[in-house]
Amino acid sequence: MKICILSDSHDRRDLLAAAVADAVDRGAEAVLHGGDVVAPSTLSVLQPYGLPVHVVHGNNMGDTYTLTAMARRKGSVITYHGADMDMELGGRRIFVVHYPHYARGMAALGEWDLVCCGHSHRAMVERVPTIKGGESLLVDAGTVGGVGEPPTYVLGDLAAMAFHIRRVPEP
Repeated sequence: MKICILSDSHDRRDLLAAAVADAVDRGAEAVLHGGDVVAPSTLSVLQPYGLPVHVVHGNNMGDTYTLTAMARRKGSVITYHGADMDMELGGRRIFVVHYPHYARGMAALGEWDLVCCGHSHRAMVERVPTIKGGESLLVDAGTVGGVGEPPTYVLGDLAAMAFHIRRVPEP
């Protein structure tokens, strides 16, 4: 299963839509958003793609009431998880939180195959040693909104556990 991992859209609907469109063209079947959506209406550009969208909030969240209502609307593709999410997808255990220091600590526990975060606006994919003697994959998708850095997202293949940082195509 391929997934689109992104974060820090900061109301940039055009770049958010361009990233997801590119990921869909490359076979993505779900979207994980690591926070800092800002206005919940930003996520409305993802509805036409029909992919499940899992989102956590960040430090620039905006209106959580409206986001919750949007996620509960009949036919919505959005699932709002709150501060963090712990889920299984494509046979893998995944944890998503906005903050990198929190994500690194969770990755080190060895409970998840993949831990995703945002906030730094710098994309990276890193293997983190765990206290159980193994490794977890830590992914920061950068900023899909292009805030202070070029707009990026990460395309991940959960079967192969291969993750690639991609530049968002011009909208």
